[in-house]
Amino acid sequence: MFNQQMLELLGNETLASLHMTLVSTVIAYILGVPIGILLVVTAEDGIKPRPAFNQTLGVVVNLLRSVPFLILIVCVLGLTRFLVGTTIGSEAMIPPLVIAAAPFVGRLVEGSLKEIDHGVIEAAQSMGATNWQIITRVLLPESLPSLINGATIATTTILSYSAMAGALGGGGLGAVAINYGYYRYQVDVMWMAVVILVLIVQLFQVAGNKLTIASDKRRR
Repeated sequence: MFNQQMLELLGNETLASLHMTLVSTVIAYILGVPIGILLVVTAEDGIKPRPAFNQTLGVVVNLLRSVPFLILIVCVLGLTRFLVGTTIGSEAMIPPLVIAAAPFVGRLVEGSLKEIDHGVIEAAQSMGATNWQIITRVLLPESLPSLINGATIATTTILSYSAMAGALGGGGLGAVAINYGYYRYQVDVMWMAVVILVLIVQLFQVAGNKLTIASDKRRR
């Protein structure tokens, strides 16, 4: 059963999973939002069409998204060691998590921005709005509910990636499930880690749904 030491371990590794997830999500959005905006703005029907650039960026995004996460961790070990100073532990998983999540976030943002009616953009252009004003005052504000919903999906996806990272020394709840549930046959510990992950996902989803509704002008 669960003694004090095991409960402390679960608590610490839960915090490690949250740390990996939240830090990686923030950095992934810092990188991914500009990618998504560029994919929309430079598309053939965008406000500043650049087909060659758009296709090149799209290929790079698709290439990064196609690499399985566990393989990606191995591929970027050198970069991880350079940035963090180690290749094991929760901190070492942040670089590969960001590299895996940023293109995914870019596509989510692209999808959200493409939901905006072209008539709204054309109206802004007819009033003399610059491209920057269209992005900051039309595209992003109008797509905010969809962006928040996408952020919820991204956060829960990154959480699942962080759990997979436990297989390669990443720490967090994934490492607890593997090290105790698989290697030591302590199935109860494994299931407790799974239950905690499920609860975290539920909390993220509920919070995301509430923020999405609160930001939707149509519901006011």
